[in-house]
Amino acid sequence: MSRFSLQLFNYGKQTVAPYQEKRDVVAQNYFNKDMNYLVCSYGGSGSTALLNYLSFFGNVYHVHDRHPPNKLSHIGKENSKEDVYNEWFNSTTIPEDKIKNYKVIFIYRNPLPVIFSRFAQAAGPNIPHLQHIMCQNNGDINLFDVLKTGRDLYGVTEFFNNYTVPTNRNYGIYAVKYEMFWDNIPTFNRVLGIPDVKSLYPVRQEKPRRLQFVRELTYIYSSLINKMNSMRFIELIRPTETENEMVI
Repeated sequence: MSRFSLQLFNYGKQTVAPYQEKRDVVAQNYFNKDMNYLVCSYGGSGSTALLNYLSFFGNVYHVHDRHPPNKLSHIGKENSKEDVYNEWFNSTTIPEDKIKNYKVIFIYRNPLPVIFSRFAQAAGPNIPHLQHIMCQNNGDINLFDVLKTGRDLYGVTEFFNNYTVPTNRNYGIYAVKYEMFWDNIPTFNRVLGIPDVKSLYPVRQEKPRRLQFVRELTYIYSSLINKMNSMRFIELIRPTETENEMVI
């Protein structure tokens, strides 16, 4: 297990329900030290919950890089001396014969609740997070600028397209719709080849949030929302030389 995934696993032990120790004992029977899961998102889409869940089954990495590389690479400073943020890809590629031990998952969600949970705060833009997902203007993007210009200044559409439009990558990407995940965990497990152990299922925890400017933001993001609505719960985005697989 990588140092990063070990820290995440221990973090889960400290912050979830009291029965976590029992869950960990059960999970020890399913952990595969050779399997690696890269959970990619623009934030506010359940990536942390999914990350902690997958840590029962293998090494896990949280990725906020909006540019998935054509050749699958390591994350942060792993196998690299580059000064790379720990949620971005570095330039050290993973050997071709090892790629079978990596599964890249892009979990996405309707952008409106994401904007109010991760991008915009009462005091202004959440600049650190917007920097982490590689937004323009060094993350200094105010919601009112989005409303005034009528443009996706956060680049959510670009982020989504970068993971769901096939390119000549040497790996596939599992695109997972957040809104449908919680009722389809058995299907997710089957597609990813994960043991279906109900006692290990993640629990949905969301703070109620008031959405504002719904009409205006729905108009700005209408094309993206339509794309998301047209996709199935989970689809395998294969490289361009093969056809996409609509899993379910």
